Amino acid sequence: MSYQDEIAQAEQLISRQGSPWAGIGAEAVARMRLQNRFQTGLDIARYTAKIMREDMAAYDADPANYTQSLGCWHGFIGQQKLISIKKHFGTTKRRYLYLSGWMVAALRSDFGPLPDQSMHEKTSVPALIEELYTFLRQADARELGGMFRELDKARETGNQVEEQRLIQAIDNYQTHVVPIIADIDAGFGNAEATYLLAKKMIEAGACALQIENQVSDEKQCGHQDGKVTVPHEDFLAKIRACRYAFLELGITDGIIVARTDSLGAGLTKQIAFSAEPGDIGDQYNSFLDCEEITDIRSINGDVIINRDGKLMRPKRLRSNLFQFREGTGADRCVLDCITSLQNGADLLWIETEKPHIEQIAGMVDRIREVIPNAKLVYNNSPSFNWTLNFRQQVFDAWAEAGKDVSGYDRARLMSVDYDGSELATEADEKIRTFQRDAAKRAGIFHHLITLPTYHTAALSTDNLAKEYFGEAGMLGYVAGVQRQEIRQGIACVKHQNMSGSDIGDDHKEYFAGEAALKAGGVHNTMNQFAA
Repeated sequence: MSYQDEIAQAEQLISRQGSPWAGIGAEAVARMRLQNRFQTGLDIARYTAKIMREDMAAYDADPANYTQSLGCWHGFIGQQKLISIKKHFGTTKRRYLYLSGWMVAALRSDFGPLPDQSMHEKTSVPALIEELYTFLRQADARELGGMFRELDKARETGNQVEEQRLIQAIDNYQTHVVPIIADIDAGFGNAEATYLLAKKMIEAGACALQIENQVSDEKQCGHQDGKVTVPHEDFLAKIRACRYAFLELGITDGIIVARTDSLGAGLTKQIAFSAEPGDIGDQYNSFLDCEEITDIRSINGDVIINRDGKLMRPKRLRSNLFQFREGTGADRCVLDCITSLQNGADLLWIETEKPHIEQIAGMVDRIREVIPNAKLVYNNSPSFNWTLNFRQQVFDAWAEAGKDVSGYDRARLMSVDYDGSELATEADEKIRTFQRDAAKRAGIFHHLITLPTYHTAALSTDNLAKEYFGEAGMLGYVAGVQRQEIRQGIACVKHQNMSGSDIGDDHKEYFAGEAALKAGGVHNTMNQFAA
C-alpha cells in the first residue's frame, strides 16, 4: 500500500470513530504503520524466506549472483552493518546476517565466556534473533522518520518537487530487514529438543536454520579437534524436526542448511543400525577403522560387525568412541551432503580446515553428479590464517609450474618481510576474488564470515586504549574515533538520534501536539554535529 493509501485508510478508520478519536492524526498513524511494517517474527521469517528462495534461484541461473553475510553477536552490530550496506551500496540485495553459535557462546552466555561446545543457554539463540530484528526494525523507523521530517520541511517551504520526490522514496523504501542464517548447533539435544528450539528461532524471525551432524553432548567448534559425528538417520531426524517446525508455523519455504563436520571428525559415538548390506547405516559403518577377528577368544565385550563375510572389531577408544579410518573424511562429507539433500535439506555447509577452492570443488563435483543444483554455504572463517594459506598456495603453484621460488621460505611466508613481494601481491589478489571464484567453481551460494565483529571490536578497542591511556589522551578518541565518524559520515556520531531520541520526539508530538516536551531542542548537544 502506498503512503497516500495508508493515510486514506487511517482517515476512514478515524472518521468512523467520530469525536472520541478527533485528536488522532491520520498521517501520523500512516507513518507509524510504515515504520513498523513487520508485526511478528513470523512475518519476518515469511518475508525473508521468500528473499532467500529468489536469491537461490538467481544463483542457479548465474553463479555470479552469490550472497554474503557477516556474523553478529548483538542487535546494534547487525543494525550498523545494514545501515552501512545501504549507505555504501544503496541496496541490501543478496546481503544477509549470520548468527554465530560461537559468538553466542563466547559473548552472550550467563555463564560468561564459553567455548563453542553448546554449553550456553539454548534460549539465548532465539533471544538474539529477536534482538537483531528489533534493531533492524528500529533502523527502518529511524530512516523513515528522517524522511518524514524532510517531507514536512518541503511542505513548509512550498517545495512541491521535493515533496513528490520524498513521497516516491517512501513508497519505494527498502527495509533493513534481511534474512538471518541462524546457527542451531547440533540441535541442543534429541530431535524433539531440536524441534522445540527451531520453533522458538523461527518465531523470532529466522528463515534459515543451520544444523550440524555432530553429537549434541560432544559438540565442538568446527575448527577444533575432537569432533564426533552421528549416524545419518540421527541427523536426518533433526533435519525433519526443523522442517516440521517451519511447516507448523506456516513458513512453507523455510531454509535448512545441513552442515557436515566429517572432514575433520575422526570419531563416532555409535555404530549405525544397518538392516541390509549397502543401506545408509552400512555405508556409514564402512568407514570405521576395524581389525579382523581371527581368534574368537579375543572378544571381550566388543562390538562386532560383518564386513564382506569377515568378523571385524571396530576400533574403540577409552572414551568409548569409535574411530574412522584416516583419509575417509572427504568421502564421508560427500555421503553426508547427498543424504541430507535427498532428505529435506536445502543448502549444504562443508566445514574445512583451510580456504582452498579446489578442495571444496572436488567434493562438490561428486555431490553434483547426484544432485546437480547442490549449493553450499561456506564459512570464510577467521580461524583460517588467510594470509599464510594463500601465500603457501601461490608458492606451491609456482613451484609446480617450475617458477623460481628460491627467494621465499615456505615456512616463513607469514613474515612481514614478504608483504610487498610479488608472491604476496598474487596471494592477496586470490583472497580478493576468493568468494567470486568459489561461487563459480565450487558451488558456493552464500559466503559468510562467522566472527568478524568479535575481531573488529578487539582491534578497535586495542587501538583506542593504546592512544587514550597513553600520551595522546583525549586526542586518541577525538582523532581516532569521533573525527573519523564525522569525516566518513557514520550515523552513530549522533548517538542520541541512533538510540531513538528523534523517533520518541515525533511520537510525543503525535500524542501531545504543541504541549510535547521534546529532547531535540536547541540545547541538545547533538546539534553540534549538524554541519
